Amino acid sequence: MKPPTTNRTLEAMIHIISWGIVFAFPFFIEREGSSIDWNAYLRHSSVLFSFLVIFYVNYFFLIPRLLFKEKTQKYIIYNAILLIGIGVVLQIWQKTNMPPVIETNSIYKRQSPPKWIFFVRDIISLIFTIGLSVVIRMSSRWRVSEEARREAEKNRTEAELKNLRNQLNPHFLLNTLNNIYALITFDTDKAQQAVQELSKLLRHVLYENQQTFVALGKEADFIRNYIELMRIRLTSNVTVETKIEIRSDSKTDIAPLIFISLIENAFKHGISPTEPSFIRILLSERKNKICCEIINSYHPKNEKMDKSGSGIGLEQVQKRLELLYSKHYTWDKYISKDGKEYISKLYLTPSKI
Repeated sequence: MKPPTTNRTLEAMIHIISWGIVFAFPFFIEREGSSIDWNAYLRHSSVLFSFLVIFYVNYFFLIPRLLFKEKTQKYIIYNAILLIGIGVVLQIWQKTNMPPVIETNSIYKRQSPPKWIFFVRDIISLIFTIGLSVVIRMSSRWRVSEEARREAEKNRTEAELKNLRNQLNPHFLLNTLNNIYALITFDTDKAQQAVQELSKLLRHVLYENQQTFVALGKEADFIRNYIELMRIRLTSNVTVETKIEIRSDSKTDIAPLIFISLIENAFKHGISPTEPSFIRILLSERKNKICCEIINSYHPKNEKMDKSGSGIGLEQVQKRLELLYSKHYTWDKYISKDGKEYISKLYLTPSKI
């Protein structure tokens, strides 16, 4: 992954400004009223120029072509040759073009230190420059690699979400059609009404569900319609209580069909054809928190006999919550101690996504 053009421009500007400050530093420490010693500045700049050369030889060539390709031995050898070569050339150039200044008025004649000390000093400074080049190049590479990793993670997440949505649509339609099929056998009028209600839901399922997020108001309307569709097939021994405290114009983003599997599960396991049953659904939005609390009588179905396919619904909910609301949701689901009720409480904080 190549860094964006804007990042390259910013990086170039940082390099130019940094080296500009380094080369201009002697001008900042000149005493007021004193003239610039160009001879001394040229001597100083020759050393800085050698730093610049070894920095960018490493930055653009040796590090990416050798060090990044794990050719460490060659990298060390080439740098050793480069260090010695630049050190020798620097000493020869300074000796030839910048002879030392002789102080004729000195009372005490100072003895100059050995020349090898200056050579060692320059080599150490060059090694430090190489290390600085490696650190900057490695940090830049790490940043690019991290951006590539995040992009790959984002693409993987989007692909997984798309796969879940593609599974969810036929799963939802299968359960609804099974309900309509059951109605046909004993009440054709209700079955026709159910088909009409289903047509109202198809637009939301087939179109809105293709988006990562939809408006909470639309999702709440969809849930109301879905519950009314489910009511059609219920008998008199089933009580359904709903409390939806969400405005129709709510623009809060929510993952589509994130609650519908919980409601499906309540209708699947909360209704008995022979015993009194109940389902209580609370859906609300308060202080940037969305609450979905469902309590229903517990009448588990025999999985061998039940072919509705609802089993994948709750698994999808868990996966989608982890992908979209990681660390920003709590979902408690359990059976009451007496085994007669199933409780599901899901709380989301979408504003923190």
